[in-house]
Amino acid sequence: MNSTVESTRARSRRRFGIDTVTETGVAALFFALLAVVPLFADDYMIYILPQYMLYGVLAMSLALLWGFTGIVSFGQAALFAIGGYVMGLCMGLTLPINPGYVGIVAGAAFSGALAGIIGYFLFSAGVRSTHFVLITLALAIITQQIAVSQSWLTGGWNGMFVARMSVSPGAQGSIPGDTVFYMFILVFSAGCYFVVRHILCGRFGKILAGIRENEDRLTAFGYRIDVYKSAAFALSGVIAGLAGSLYATTSGFVTPSLAGVLFSTQVLVWVAIGGRHSLLGAFAGAMLVASLSSYVSAIIPDYWQLIVGVLFILVIIYFKKGLAGLVESVGRWLQRRKAA
Repeated sequence: MNSTVESTRARSRRRFGIDTVTETGVAALFFALLAVVPLFADDYMIYILPQYMLYGVLAMSLALLWGFTGIVSFGQAALFAIGGYVMGLCMGLTLPINPGYVGIVAGAAFSGALAGIIGYFLFSAGVRSTHFVLITLALAIITQQIAVSQSWLTGGWNGMFVARMSVSPGAQGSIPGDTVFYMFILVFSAGCYFVVRHILCGRFGKILAGIRENEDRLTAFGYRIDVYKSAAFALSGVIAGLAGSLYATTSGFVTPSLAGVLFSTQVLVWVAIGGRHSLLGAFAGAMLVASLSSYVSAIIPDYWQLIVGVLFILVIIYFKKGLAGLVESVGRWLQRRKAA
């Protein structure tokens, strides 16, 4: 009986992503490689890579919903932008403690609470995935319009300047240099990955996988599907809010376009190319596509979006599990060849 259960779990892991142990080891190596980048990278790379890492954290929030729960959301960018604006407002306050850490907690709490409330009302009303996509699309549009219209608070289309936070807990800490802040964002990104991975490997993650596979069966077993979907959306909101709050202080700026439909679509492209069934794939996919977009747009600014779009179409057609699935397939092929 136990061997049958273990065999079933193993088949499930192989079908929907890289084995847990394998991905965790690869992730540890990946983050270790990122840790040595400042030793040979130029100043611009050290400055820009933390922003791409936070894109990766945002992509993980969508992978949690799309790949592990079976829910597509266009609202992650809106939650990301909300976290950024909350950070900007907190950085303007005079507090006895570091306002940056207050902004991180407040941004995550606000985005997570908003996602949880929206999710609960939608899922408890029986809203299915198709309609949920449209509603989250409306959330992105509404958030962008609020950011534009409330210019007295957000700066409107001009955006909001956000000072770089100190990494020390005190209110009077010095502003860190790019290398120190790079390591700070790297530690945060790695921590987010391993915490979310741990959650998904537990009971909660197994229930989300059950919802993705057969929602009606879990309902028949007595599970409150609406509660678990709401919790998943809330958790993804917390992750997106965390990433957005740190992105604001990393880039020094937050604009309404971060909440818009275009950026929301880009997040879906990152996750689809990286692999929606793999947190590491989504993270790496976001960093890869963002880096590629920046490089190509500098060379051919009129056609870079076309190139990214073609890449997206090719991945969808030929690599349905994304680059993470491709790496997994190559690994299995090498194992079979070695065994032969």
